[in-house]
Amino acid sequence: MMSASTNAKSLVSRLPNVKGRISENADLSRVTWFRVGGPAEVLFKPDDVDDLAHFLKNRPKDVPVSIIGVGSNLLVRDGGIPGVVVRLGRSFAEIKCVGADIICGAGALDGNVALSAAEAGISGLEFLVGVPGTIGGALRMNAGAYGGEIKDIVIGAVALDMDGTRHELSSEDLGFSYRASAIPADWIFVECQLRGHAAGKEDILARMQDIKLVREQSQPIRTSTGGSTFKNPEGHKAWQLIDDAGCRGLKIGGASISEKHCNFIINDGTATAADIEAVGEEVRKRVKAGSGIDLQWEIRRIGVKPGERGAIQ
Repeated sequence: MMSASTNAKSLVSRLPNVKGRISENADLSRVTWFRVGGPAEVLFKPDDVDDLAHFLKNRPKDVPVSIIGVGSNLLVRDGGIPGVVVRLGRSFAEIKCVGADIICGAGALDGNVALSAAEAGISGLEFLVGVPGTIGGALRMNAGAYGGEIKDIVIGAVALDMDGTRHELSSEDLGFSYRASAIPADWIFVECQLRGHAAGKEDILARMQDIKLVREQSQPIRTSTGGSTFKNPEGHKAWQLIDDAGCRGLKIGGASISEKHCNFIINDGTATAADIEAVGEEVRKRVKAGSGIDLQWEIRRIGVKPGERGAIQ
């Protein structure tokens, strides 16, 4: 059996020449908020949109491609991610305010977009300060919090498909629904245009501070955790269903359900991705037994388990 290093070098030799950075066997546990998970066989950080489009157009079509942001709502399984993982860097994080519009790259942090809008006297984006992650991830899942959702402020977006073709999308094209969009799962968002409305800077900043305080008081944000683990079923709150099922504090290995907020899983520093996923599945089992409701994961789980085909050894 070839080593992981040999496998990665073999894959790199098949990839097109790019301007961005390519890394073999990249440790993804360092970039996910859970601080767990196996490596990316190859990690590609494109230099810019053209570099990404060139890579997608010329890559071997049998090589799987995954996209990750800052890892805030992501669980990478312990066997790693086969193929190429794309992570958008600094050139995709630019933010520009024009009138009441904000044009930003998909790699821009949600909180930075909210702050840039506030500095420009643009209201309507305050809720983004309570949404961990990047704008690309927010577009993918119609992220929302504190009374706002991405669908409320998006004018349009730009995405690349797996052939590197550019698609300019209207808000209607995006087909938003609760924690989802209608865009193909393998398309990569690269840019979007958001629209707010004029308001006083101090009032906007005060609203953002209120959101930050509520979030800090109600969520275990100073621990190794992800975002909300499960979607809220229609007519229900996920945290309440989890609490009613007796899962508050439930622990498997180094992973447990937060005592502070039942819809968060915490890594005590010793957890594996398998521990975290096992806790989540046990919660789903108990909630189903008690209420008949199937909780759906909001956290994105990718990669393979150790020993599975494609696992990075």
